[in-house]
Order: sequence, then structure tokens, then C-alpha cells
Amino acid sequence: MNGGEVAEAPADPPPSLEWKFSQVFGERTAGEELQEVDIISAIEFDKTGDHLATGDRGGRVVLFERTDTKDHGGGRRDLERMDCAISRHPEFRYKTEFQSHEPEFDYLKSLEIEEKINKIRWCQTANGALFLLSTNDKTIKYWKVQEKKVKKISEMNIDLSKAVGNGGVASSSVSSSSRSYLANGGYPDRSSNYLSNDFSFPPGGIPSLHLPVVTSHETSLVARCRRVYAHAHDYHINSISNNSDGETFISADDLRINLWNLEISNQSFNIVDVKPANMEDLTEVITSAEFHPSHCNMLAYSSSKGSIRLIDLRQSALCDTHSKLFEEQEAPSSRSFFTEVIASISDIKFGKDGRYILSRDYMTLKLWDINMDSGPVSTFQVQEYLRPKLCDLYENDSIFDKFECCLSGDGLRVATGSYSNLFRVFGCAAGSTEATTLEASKNPMRRQVPIPARPSRSLGSITRVVRRGAESPGVDANGNSYDFTTKLLHLAWHPTENSIACAAANSLYMYYA
Repeated sequence: MNGGEVAEAPADPPPSLEWKFSQVFGERTAGEELQEVDIISAIEFDKTGDHLATGDRGGRVVLFERTDTKDHGGGRRDLERMDCAISRHPEFRYKTEFQSHEPEFDYLKSLEIEEKINKIRWCQTANGALFLLSTNDKTIKYWKVQEKKVKKISEMNIDLSKAVGNGGVASSSVSSSSRSYLANGGYPDRSSNYLSNDFSFPPGGIPSLHLPVVTSHETSLVARCRRVYAHAHDYHINSISNNSDGETFISADDLRINLWNLEISNQSFNIVDVKPANMEDLTEVITSAEFHPSHCNMLAYSSSKGSIRLIDLRQSALCDTHSKLFEEQEAPSSRSFFTEVIASISDIKFGKDGRYILSRDYMTLKLWDINMDSGPVSTFQVQEYLRPKLCDLYENDSIFDKFECCLSGDGLRVATGSYSNLFRVFGCAAGSTEATTLEASKNPMRRQVPIPARPSRSLGSITRVVRRGAESPGVDANGNSYDFTTKLLHLAWHPTENSIACAAANSLYMYYA
């Protein structure tokens, strides 16, 4: 591959990945009507990659667990299969689900509060139990999901098909036989009348009376809400993020970021407040916030003006001033009515090592080095073909859609969603020209564009790369325009393997490479 546009590229970039379909959960049959409450609104892998959680607009959280790493026996065949890396890829199965949030009504503000899950974050596991945070617009909940043994009576004294009595069966199962039975399974017309007025236990006891046998072989998963963090946000919560210390987390709305202790639900500390004294002076809002993956004192938040601020909690209790500001100024000549709207950052994610921040705005993905605040190190064009259609997208509110982004565990690739249930994967290693377009379907390469455009040097810096995705996908192969009603907003990259989970309406699609 001679796509090395960066002069100081130390080595050849990794080859482009070939993505394959792995699994789908909740696939709709042809003609099946989509229920609004079933649309997936959040996806998150845990740190190990062994569990995956999704949230939907109906307030439910569904958990999946990985199956391909379990029960490998020890046979020669299994060990050979484990040695052969290509034959294995992450596979998941449904684990459990629970109702996390219910619709509420704020009587003070006369506002309905939707049950829709905005974000899910996994917490540290303990004693075999899973812990996670989920939030809707106003309330965050801390959940514990644990296996509990269910004790069941395996042997009853009474004949279930005939008897009714103490702890017996429902009346519908009473035998139609005219012969009567006692609650303990005995017959009233037996020659030895055990139940006479001067009743006494015969030698050896009553043969028909014995205790039920209880077994506890079955286990079931029980989700319990441990804490509710409420009444701390006047505006809709857009982000929650766990701290690496395992004890605290942040929640962010349009104007404030609050710091919580997991163990204390009735108190939080306001660490960022961008609300002006006069609301008419408001020029930007907070759109996303995330803790640094390893430095517990650092966090980043993005704004509707396209900037990212890095703050250090050690500087002051209220972090009104930032440590670093990352933004890219647009040339005044190219400014338009839509410039600020499409510059708004919808999502930010730290890379695994914490050095890079990935941000998604309406048109592009940008990769920022936290040691270089002069501009992004790479820019990936995701939806440049929509520029001529911005007026229409503004009219139908699509221009305000919030697409998420994610990085691979090794930091070599980034991904984000688009319209027509498409998602894009870009290589971000030096010299990489990887720019793949995939469709959330059982045939992900169906919409693949054969030759991605080569990266070109950015004017700002020789080390910065501008990568274009498919420029041709304004229309598909049949000349049909893209469908702006089907959008892939939510996706997540497995923390250790090249596997992506993404949501297309109510369906969860999984791919591997």
C-alpha cells in the first residue's frame, strides 16, 4: 500500500479489515411494524468485552453475554481451535433484561419525562455480580444484576392430578372422579381410620404423609436497583461517565456537569456550570462529557460550538477554566447559516490509553491528540455528500441527529454511523487509506464502495490527515437517494477485538473482522 502521505510514517499501516456478519438480535420480519418503544437508544460493552448492554426507548435494558470463550473443555480439538485465532470471533447470547425507567411527569414544570435510556455505563464487578448505570433525561439508576438460586419443590406428597388442599393445586385440576381425597393424600374410607376423633399416630407413622422435597438447582438472574440519583439536573442528561477510581462518576446536561459518589445518591457536586447570569447571553451548550480512562482527575467535555475542553479537577472545585481547549476555526469565507449547526459535537470518546480524543460532528470524525491543541491530527469526512442538502435536513430536523463514535481497542481504527443504516470504519494509523462503508444488514459489504479516495494533506500541518469516505454515496447503486429516516446513531467497538455492535432501529447487528 503506497498511501503513505505522512512523510515520517515509521512503518507500513495495517491492511484494511474485511468485515463479516456475525449475529443479529431482534431482526424484524418483512412487513413487521416497528414499535417506537423497541428502538435501541444506547449500546455499551463492558471493559472485558464479555458483556454487552443495550437500552431502548421503552426504558428497558437488555444484557448479552459472550459465549465463544466459555466451556472449552480441555480436549485436543478445543485446544487446537483456540490456537487458531481466525476461527474464533466474539459471539453473544441473550442473558436477561429488566425495566430500568418508567415514564414520569414533572408536576412543577408540567413536563413529561420519557423513559428512553440515553446512556448505559458498566461499573466494576464484585462477587460475580454485574453493576451498571443507566440514565434517562432526568434520573440515573445504579443496577446490580446477580444470579440467585431458585428453590423449588420437586416432590409433593399430594397427587397433583387429583388432590386439593394445603398448598395444593388450582381448582381446575381437581379430578372429576366422585371419590373424595384428603389433603394429605389419604382416603377417608380406609379400613384403618387414622382420622378418628381420638386421633393418634400409629406405630411407624402415616405412610401417605411425608415432607415435600426442596431442591435449588435452578438459577435465575435478578436485577435490583441499588441507588437512584435524581433531582440534580434541570436539563436533559446527555452523558454519564465512570471514573477510573471506581468510586465516582459524572453526569452532564446542557449546562452543568455533576460529580457523584456511587455510594451517595442524595448529594452531588457541581463541577462545571456554563449557565450565564442572563440566559439571553447563552451561546453554547454541553453536548457530551467523558472521564479520562486512567487519570481520575481529568475529564473532557464537548460543546455545540465544536470545541472540546479538557479540565483538571485538581485546579479548583468549580472548573470554570479549562486546562486545554481543542477547536478548529473555519475560514470566514466558508461560513454559512449552517456552519454552527453542523459544527456541534454530538459525541466524544477517549482512546484506550487516554492520549487521543475522538469527536463526531454532523459531517466529520476528528481525532485529537491531547498534547496538541492546535488542531485535529486527522479528519475523516463522513457525510460530505450531504452539504448540498443542508436546507432540507434543517427543515426536517435531521441536521440535529446525534451520531455516536467509537475507537478500536488498539487505537488503529475509528467508526461512526450514518444514514440508510450505514456505518463507516476508518484507519487512523499513519499512512492508512482505510475507509470502509458497511450496511447494518446480513450482507454488510452490499453497499461497499470499491475504491476509497486517497487522503490528502491538510493545509494546517504536515502530520494532519484529511480522509474522505465514499464521496459517491449520495445515491446508491440503483440511483436511489439515501433514506434519512433510517439512521445508525449508536454503535460500540469491542474493547479487545475487531468486533462492532450497532443498532439499526430495534435490531442489534454484530460484525467481526
